[in-house]
Amino acid sequence: MSTMEVPKVPLCYRETSSLRATKGSLLLVETVPGVKYGEIVEVELGSGEVRYGQVIDVSKDVTVIQVFGGVSEVDMVKCRVRFRGETLKLPVSLDMLGRIFDGLGRPIDGGPPIVPEEYLDINGAPINPAARMPPSEFIETGISAIDGLNSLVRGQKLPIFSGSGLPHNRIAAQIVRQATVRGKEEKFAVVFAAIGVTYDDAAFFIRNFKEAGILDRTIVFINTAADPVIQRIATPRAALTAAEYLAWYHDMHVLVILTDMTNYCEALREISAAREEVPGRRGYPGYMYTDLATIYERAGRIWGKKGSITIMPILTMPDDDITHPIPDLTGYITEGQIVLSRDLQRKGIYPPVDVFLSLSRLMKEGIGEGKTREDHPYVFRQLYAAYAEGCHLREIASIVGMEALSPRDKKYLEFADVFERKFINQGEYERRSIEDTLDLAWDLLAMLPEEELKLIRPELIERYHPKYRRGREAGSHTSSTQG
Repeated sequence: MSTMEVPKVPLCYRETSSLRATKGSLLLVETVPGVKYGEIVEVELGSGEVRYGQVIDVSKDVTVIQVFGGVSEVDMVKCRVRFRGETLKLPVSLDMLGRIFDGLGRPIDGGPPIVPEEYLDINGAPINPAARMPPSEFIETGISAIDGLNSLVRGQKLPIFSGSGLPHNRIAAQIVRQATVRGKEEKFAVVFAAIGVTYDDAAFFIRNFKEAGILDRTIVFINTAADPVIQRIATPRAALTAAEYLAWYHDMHVLVILTDMTNYCEALREISAAREEVPGRRGYPGYMYTDLATIYERAGRIWGKKGSITIMPILTMPDDDITHPIPDLTGYITEGQIVLSRDLQRKGIYPPVDVFLSLSRLMKEGIGEGKTREDHPYVFRQLYAAYAEGCHLREIASIVGMEALSPRDKKYLEFADVFERKFINQGEYERRSIEDTLDLAWDLLAMLPEEELKLIRPELIERYHPKYRRGREAGSHTSSTQG
């Protein structure tokens, strides 16, 4: 295993050779004075090889260490453990942009080691609630189902709830390729962390980012399923530490995508079981809510700082169960969710976003005049209402038949079908600006009688409705021809 990056500063070493036992990837040693939770240790094997680990439990007599490389070769007699007196730190620099790292922040792209400007604790520092700015500025993902209906706002935590076999990896890659902030002076970067993914998935992400030519504004952390469990715990924290460096030190707006947080929670459960802790709901540790909060709450904006951190965690719901502890607790911490639908996927719709289960609680703060467009709040509500009416009429038609529906009902039924095929459905490499999304929404709403657009102000209908817009364009064309 390659050597982990550590600060070149004087350390207060304490050493012990009193090993008690090994268990899985855990090493139990006699407690020495001054040991702290989260402290980094050096485990020197009998062969002279040095592995690193982290203290995950401390009692009066025994200290539990999670060894990054496993303990299968640990000799209980010849092995020595040195406590470094510091927590795990990530070397950070602007040179990280365009680079690919493992879960602990070590380069795996064949490039040179990072020349650090700082060493930052991967656990970060909590943001004072009084220093937080309310999120209120739009981030454009280029995906209509998100930008138009569940808008992402700078500083927000907006997870994607997926299921096994659904295209969350493709959506994550598409957001990384397309996401941007509006404004010419804004500096934007993406930090992408893959947690516990297969080698095929890791190769997919790396190949995708290189082919799209977006690596120069992206920092990638890849933790594979074959890596030690403790690395899975460190990966999202390392990614967020890099994001904090870009945001708070260099005034950048940073979008952090974490996939798959279910693998993170499984690692948390595995370590908890190895420590013989009393399990909580479905075997997950009772502190999982607090642990997830230490990750998600690192998003935000701070008064006096120009940068921001926005987090989109992606998680797969076991058995598509939205009440499972992982999505359930995530929903309590975050500001909404984007839920993927298996029914829409069966219809061949990509991205299969379930409009009715999805929600962005901060959307209203980030849309409208001066942020997206003045008609956005009204169009968004009218789309929801019309689509809901169409879906309701689908259920009625399945019972009484199409013949029993009125002409008005059939219009709404047609609208629901076209809305799914043209608005929600979008090419994987098709980027739509928010103006493209809103113009498309108006084209769909034009299918309905004008008197049905009750949620949109009349002056906005006259300004953006295709009937009036095309009339103005035709008049302008006639005038220019006569001139």
